[in-house]
Amino acid sequence: MKILKQFSLILLFSFLGEILHVLIPLPIPASVYGLVLLLAALILGICKIEHVKNAAEFLIEIMPVMFIPAAVGILTTWDILKPVWIPVALITVITTVLVMVVTGRVTQAVIRKNKRKDEGEK
Repeated sequence: MKILKQFSLILLFSFLGEILHVLIPLPIPASVYGLVLLLAALILGICKIEHVKNAAEFLIEIMPVMFIPAAVGILTTWDILKPVWIPVALITVITTVLVMVVTGRVTQAVIRKNKRKDEGEK
């Protein structure tokens, strides 16, 4: 029952994101609105991490399964993708590496900043 309540809370924020997507005429997906609302609620203490943690962990665990339909969709459109598969593959590899590098650098910077902050408090 606990995970159903947590999942319902996540769905509520997703629904609020859908409402914002209709009300605000920006090219931002409704899911992004929902995630930003949930993040704001977590930061402001309106929603505690314990209120969504188990459901969020479950959703992250099953995430690879959610990519199967997309992969099948790519296979069914192979005739269209065949002439451009090399540029698409290169762009995918380059952007993946770029995202990994930027994420790693940002994480390292945050860790260093927190260490300096902790050392300054001692």
